[in-house]
Amino acid sequence: MPDHKTGSKLIKAAGGVAWRPGPDGDPEILLVHRKRYDDWSLPKGKTEPGELLPVTAVREVLEEGGARLALGRRLISVRYQVGGRPKRVHYWAARVASLDDRAVPNAEVDQVKWVDAGHAVEHVSYAHDHGVLADFARLPAQTVPVILLRHAKAVHKAGWKHADTRRPLDDSGRADAKTLAELLSCFAPTARLITSPAVRCVETLRPFAELSGAQLREEPSLYVHHQSPGTATADSRLSMTALVSEAIAAGEPVIICAHRENLPDLQAAALAALGIAAPGSDAAPGSALASALASDALAPIAALPKDWAEALPTSGFWVLNLAPAPEAPPPPAAPGAPAPSPPPVSAASPPPPSPIWRRWFRSIGRPSRNPAGPAASPLTSPAPASPAPASPAPAAPEASEPPHPEPPWLISADRYDLTEP
Repeated sequence: MPDHKTGSKLIKAAGGVAWRPGPDGDPEILLVHRKRYDDWSLPKGKTEPGELLPVTAVREVLEEGGARLALGRRLISVRYQVGGRPKRVHYWAARVASLDDRAVPNAEVDQVKWVDAGHAVEHVSYAHDHGVLADFARLPAQTVPVILLRHAKAVHKAGWKHADTRRPLDDSGRADAKTLAELLSCFAPTARLITSPAVRCVETLRPFAELSGAQLREEPSLYVHHQSPGTATADSRLSMTALVSEAIAAGEPVIICAHRENLPDLQAAALAALGIAAPGSDAAPGSALASALASDALAPIAALPKDWAEALPTSGFWVLNLAPAPEAPPPPAAPGAPAPSPPPVSAASPPPPSPIWRRWFRSIGRPSRNPAGPAASPLTSPAPASPAPASPAPAAPEASEPPHPEPPWLISADRYDLTEP
């Protein structure tokens, strides 16, 4: 929890680069005007006693700007002096989920305005907001969170005489589960919930399920003792990779709750599903990932934080912020070939990617695709080979096979727990 001891000089605050899609698909940024100072700035505010920073960010942006948020990746923080005391403000990229037009004007803010992200720096009054806006513009704003969570503190094994799967949370663990419900909702107001069937994991997610109205899905492969002595560890990891691949492919926020012992396998499964080489391993020679890593084009995206391999504390979690891979350009048409007709659009068809993604990915140096094509997804099987013809036949134009969809890109991996610094 934040340090509010008497004599603490640091002022802690949090806010967000709150954005929504503009008319042309580019993000628009929310700025607020404070009548008392006659300035324009990013919405932010000080933490309340015992309040976690992401909760502060969500609360303050709602109070100052009337925007309800879903936090994305963590942005840089800024420090400056206020009345002779140091102040540190933590920021997040934050998608606007809804607006409350009745919130403004209020005691602090008398006006709000939405400005194009590319020109927001021209509208803010303070230089320290420039770096935050630059960090926001560096990578795509639209991300989907995949959250890997360690269960809250459980009754100690030594004092539990029944089956391990029935071991519940202790008093502090139940309190932490309630705190987690509010904290997790900052990143995923609604989410798919997948949990180990162990009672301590189910009880960790139950308050969030009740808050969001989501259903809990118990997955036996996530239970740390689900294997029989003869089951290969590799089989367990494959099933976990398939589980995570399925969750990622759904393209929706998801929270997966597991145990200290198998969270490293869950993290490895997430990397495998995203096509990212685990730390210390090499990408397959000739793969798109290997080419990207060799050119450093993915350095700001695929890099993992230094504490990625460190064990999470109870109630700790990773938020993997994922963005869709950019579309491959269509192959050039053969001379004289008719132009392909556009595919039919149905109510179930997903909307086409916004042009902003193409511009953003070009701006960060997306490497050229591997001519051989990306590797198949772990959830797909290769098509059976066709038998060779009995006699030579005239050559026919090869039918182009639809490319395998690329996995999403890892934009950031952010670690959180209930004892934030």
